[in-house]
Amino acid sequence: MTIISKKIGLLALLSLFGATSCSDFLDESDPSNFTEENYFTQPAHARSSVNAIYTPLREPMVSGFGGGTWMMPEFATGLAGTDLGQAVNSYFIKDLRNTSDNSYGQTYWTQYYKGIAGANLSIARIPGITMDAAEMKRVLGEAYFLRAFYYFQLVQMFGNIPLITTPVNLQSDQLRPNAATPEAVYTQIVEDLKTAEASGLPMTENSGKVTLGAVKSLLAKVYLTMAGYPLQKGAAYYELAAKKAEEVIDSKAFKLFSTYDDLHNPAKKNVEENIFMIQYKTGLIASNWQVSIIPYNKNISAYSDETGGIYATGDFVKSYEANDLRAKEKQFFFTKFTNESDRSKVVDLGGYFIYKHFDNVAQTSSANSDLNWPVIRYADVLLMYAEAANEVGGPSAKAYEAVNAIRTRAELPALAGLTKDAFREAVWKERWHELCFENITWFDMARLRKAFNVTTKKFENYVGHKFSYGPTLTERELLFPIPTAEVRNNTNLDQNKGY
Repeated sequence: MTIISKKIGLLALLSLFGATSCSDFLDESDPSNFTEENYFTQPAHARSSVNAIYTPLREPMVSGFGGGTWMMPEFATGLAGTDLGQAVNSYFIKDLRNTSDNSYGQTYWTQYYKGIAGANLSIARIPGITMDAAEMKRVLGEAYFLRAFYYFQLVQMFGNIPLITTPVNLQSDQLRPNAATPEAVYTQIVEDLKTAEASGLPMTENSGKVTLGAVKSLLAKVYLTMAGYPLQKGAAYYELAAKKAEEVIDSKAFKLFSTYDDLHNPAKKNVEENIFMIQYKTGLIASNWQVSIIPYNKNISAYSDETGGIYATGDFVKSYEANDLRAKEKQFFFTKFTNESDRSKVVDLGGYFIYKHFDNVAQTSSANSDLNWPVIRYADVLLMYAEAANEVGGPSAKAYEAVNAIRTRAELPALAGLTKDAFREAVWKERWHELCFENITWFDMARLRKAFNVTTKKFENYVGHKFSYGPTLTERELLFPIPTAEVRNNTNLDQNKGY
């Protein structure tokens, strides 16, 4: 469990200020040695404390020859392959042999609770700062959104988790907290998002900070998840999800990109289809998953590390409809690329590598990527609306319009005349094909208790579903294991079933 104490809790904020000399840093009388008591005194402190809450979003994206934490929910789908032999954590998940010692799970747990701790501190202390009331409300809105996001990810991945909403120090009775029920965690998530929704945030803006569009979109996804497993709240929550997604659609503040190239165009960061993203900046904090989405040592990249860390299985790519633009070369995937030493030569890569996150400039010249990572896209909102609206009242004209916007861009014929059941599966299939490799598909599998059979192109029960390369999902894979270190350090936590 990550805690924030009076003496060390604000070290994360120090990176936002100029460096000091070693002697200054060690001097306890140095006024830059911030504590809770002397830090939250100025409006700028509110802004910088909330900025620090965004930082843990980036940590799971770190990639290299050890793999990358962000791959954890991707390998759990059975739709991803890897050639990176030393990334044992990837294989443990991919082959359904996962254990609580997997460092991917530990990174998610540690970093997201660090984000929660930072949010708790900001929410507790910012109200004591003398500052413009509207600005205070907005920065607190960001903190509430981020706390909700971290808890939403954690409760989906790990199930019964600690729910902490106040700062914790070494003397706190929350140092070894009990686990809360998923329902209690979801109740807090909804409360936080409703607070953020009423905080005066703008619907859009291109700085990368939380917006009202992001809040409403995440709330729609939370309601959609609550309608399904494990809470199974059903029709009332499908209706809440549909209404919240509809608010985003009706705002007219977002639109689909006209070309898939814009999904990995740095000029399109935080605008149009990109509702909320993890922020990167070339030369400052470069995005670092590029080494993991290129094939292993094929000599095509300006990066010295070509890890072959993750790619799509051929069976998944072949499950797209015959004329689906997304499955064509250099749309969502690529199978060929030019040789790094001689760009007139083409290299056959031997697999379907992920192009939707590919930075052409970084890969071919700079080896320093400027791409953001998408967290919420407008395409996701459209599909959430179509799914939820169908569950409420069947396939309405507006639900068809939402899903067909996705299909039209993919150069596929519009859906029409479907039953409620057929429309449901058609929307699910669009979610699998449109949102693949964006850390979304496994979460859909868990909330629906369904998996996509890439051979039959039908959906079947999650438990008992056989991956195309052999392993079969069991009930235990509905959650990831709570990290070993957390269970050992906190005897109030129980390990998830089967681990």
